[in-house]
Amino acid sequence: MGQLEGKVAIITGAGSGFGEGMAEAYIREGAKVLIADLNAEAGERVAKKLGANAKAVATDVANADSVNAMVKACVDAFGVPDIVINNAGTTHKNQPMLNVDEKTFDRVFNVNVKSIYFMTHAVVPLMRERGKGGVILNVGSTAGIRPRPGLSWYNGSKGAVNLLSRAMAVELAPDNIRVNALCPVMGATGLLGDFMGVPDTPENRAKFMSTIPLGRFCEPKDMAAAAVFLGTDGAEFLTGLEMPVDGGRTI
Repeated sequence: MGQLEGKVAIITGAGSGFGEGMAEAYIREGAKVLIADLNAEAGERVAKKLGANAKAVATDVANADSVNAMVKACVDAFGVPDIVINNAGTTHKNQPMLNVDEKTFDRVFNVNVKSIYFMTHAVVPLMRERGKGGVILNVGSTAGIRPRPGLSWYNGSKGAVNLLSRAMAVELAPDNIRVNALCPVMGATGLLGDFMGVPDTPENRAKFMSTIPLGRFCEPKDMAAAAVFLGTDGAEFLTGLEMPVDGGRTI
């Protein structure tokens, strides 16, 4: 029997990268997973790979109507979610802060922060009505703890996610809804080139990896292991954490 047997989870941005890794792990542990991704083709690819206990719904997490429709699809297919992982995120290219235009700034904050506002409005009333509590995992970042230069507005959005997770944990604790932030260091995902701000070459990767004590980037398996643990009953007394998944970057 898996650690998440009988649980229903929504994972945003699960069409690739960290989200895909978490979805795979949740399926292995017995959960049913709603894969919410802006890229419909990517989401369907992952759902097909994971089988009958996975369903993909094309979702724009920065749009309230899209989020509400996705949550309804989850309830219709699997039931009220026990676990929600707000993983979808974006960034601006590593550059001086004054070079980032307003449109890009808005996109970063809408996808990284406002999406959590929309998701909270969609799922918390359902969790409260059911009366069995729940788990919300927000993917923050080490960027919100130990920021790198050139990513100021992205750093700020992830700092907001980290602090918001703690604030939500306090407010939702009476409902037995646990809220934690997962804070990965940079990983070899589709956003790596933007994070580095230089060509994605082995030499440039090595420079950034040298700032991580354990000497490598965060991988989907690392995020998956943390997400599985925090979703289980074994973590029932853990809430309000900013859990670095960072190989020691924030030491």
